[in-house]
Amino acid sequence: MFTGLIELLATVRSITAVQPGRLVVIEANWPNGDVAVGDSITVNGVCLTAVTCDRGLLTFQIGPETLLRTNLGELQPSDRVNLERALLPSTRMGGHFVQGHVDDVARIADRRHEGEWEWMDFIANRAITDQMVPKGSVAVDGVSLTLVHVSLGKFGVMLIPHTLANTTLGLKEVGAVVNVETDILSKYVFQAVRNLRSIP
Repeated sequence: MFTGLIELLATVRSITAVQPGRLVVIEANWPNGDVAVGDSITVNGVCLTAVTCDRGLLTFQIGPETLLRTNLGELQPSDRVNLERALLPSTRMGGHFVQGHVDDVARIADRRHEGEWEWMDFIANRAITDQMVPKGSVAVDGVSLTLVHVSLGKFGVMLIPHTLANTTLGLKEVGAVVNVETDILSKYVFQAVRNLRSIP
């Protein structure tokens, strides 16, 4: 489990095809170095396992399903990625509950500055926007954000300067693909209502 509060904006160092997936090495210099082999870490919101950890370099094995259904399949060496370590029982819950299980991808449709802040609009499949509500939470590339507006196949957020400076969202251009995970509470409510409607 994660919070959606990004701890590190890291850099992809190498990508190697290892059938049927890929081996991705990321330079991740955590301030206190508190990372070990076997740790769960979200990379752009996708929960992965660190299989090696050596001198600030973390290696992850990414399977074909993840490559197909998230933007990790588009990664190239030197790309920046958002990293967050798994939540500890003693950690302050500053974002919202994020599982690291990406529901779908969305595409950035528009970016608009408002002073140092920025509006960002997305186009997404209705299957995920149906699980969103204004003022609710969503994880975009692993970043916990508050939904400002939601409509059929569209949603928008407002990014503060800190988020723009410390996550990949400040680097992505219109048309870029992002990973989206809807709020786990919304999923359960949505499924429960759908089940009730199907009862004769």
